[in-house]
Parts: sequence; C-alpha cells; structure tokens
Amino acid sequence: MKKLTSGQLVTDWGEGYFICMNWTNWDASINSIKVGVVPSEGSGMIEAYGDLTDHNGVFKVTDKNRQDLVIIQSTSAGKNVTQTWDLSGLTLQ
Repeated sequence: MKKLTSGQLVTDWGEGYFICMNWTNWDASINSIKVGVVPSEGSGMIEAYGDLTDHNGVFKVTDKNRQDLVIIQSTSAGKNVTQTWDLSGLTLQ
C-alpha cells in the first residue's frame, strides 16, 4: 500500500494508508452487511448492503499490525457470519 498525501481522502481523514473494497453479488438471504477496519480510527463498521450507488468502501489503515478487515453478514433468518482478515502482511511504502 502506498501512503496518500493528497486528494479527497487526505482532506477528509488526513495522510495515511487506505484500503478500498468493492462489493457485489448479494445473496438473497442477506439483509445486512457491515464492513470495517477494527479497531477503527474513524468510520468504524459501515452498512454496505444499502450502498447501491457505487458498491465501494474506503477504510484508513493506521496500524496494520493491530487492525483487521472485518465483514459481518446477517441473514433474514437471524444468523451472523463474520469474516476477518489480518492486515499485518500488508506492505506499506
């Protein structure tokens, strides 16, 4: 990941490293998808399911050795599925 020092993300959140996600192909049984970098220095977990405009999310990575990318899917049957990705393997430039 390359450090951003200018642009809209820097204007909103300050210089740093950012991870971008694009989500598509919803399962019909899912009624909520929350996505975020945990622990978060800013936006926390956001609701991704209702994002019908661009299907994108951007999250600031402030400590790759302490933060994880987390996705929580909730189904209409009340079941939650959590997926967690360790960010410590990222290479920061």
